[in-house]
Amino acid sequence: MTGDAEADRETYESGRSRRHGGRLSEILSGLAADEGRPRISVADIFQAMGDRAFGALILIFAVPNIVPTPPGTSALTGTPLVFLAAQLMLGQKPWLPRIIADRSMTRQDFAAIITRVTPWLAKAERMLRPRLGFLVYPPAEYLIGFVCLLLAVILALPVPLGNILPAIAICFFSFGILERDGICVLIGAVIAAIAGVVVAGVVYALVKGFLLLLQATLF
Repeated sequence: MTGDAEADRETYESGRSRRHGGRLSEILSGLAADEGRPRISVADIFQAMGDRAFGALILIFAVPNIVPTPPGTSALTGTPLVFLAAQLMLGQKPWLPRIIADRSMTRQDFAAIITRVTPWLAKAERMLRPRLGFLVYPPAEYLIGFVCLLLAVILALPVPLGNILPAIAICFFSFGILERDGICVLIGAVIAAIAGVVVAGVVYALVKGFLLLLQATLF
């Protein structure tokens, strides 16, 4: 039985390699260099990544939340993350509504972003490799989807600075899925736990402060 499972996994990985010979950084650079595309949309990235679209799209929507952004940014990026994480949890194929999939930017703007991001992305990819496979294949992959769903909901909430740690955790999970690296998933799980504690503390402090203010006002 174990031999059959290993054979199935090798077949899956072999087919995956044939379909997608490059890593995320290479595929994004290829899109950015394609002068035949006046604009690059989320659907274009979705199509280019194929069966690796989950990890790629989750990473793309999570990364902007790692740095401080204007109010409301986390709500915009959190919604697609909720869609994708829920589908990953349920073992479904990735799908996004047209209103999200059709979002696009000019190829020049996309190329400018990719030029800045690619060196860091490539450096991270070189550190990753397939290991601890039981943490990145179903049913563990469904659990990753569940955790990412919780983190995406937290990320979408208007909690001051509450989006940074959840976004970092989601990025580690997405790298783990992309490169089949269980160590990356473990790091994501640790950061997710820390994020949960921190966000819970912030929410508790806000609620307690509101109640004290309300009590002082009324009495």
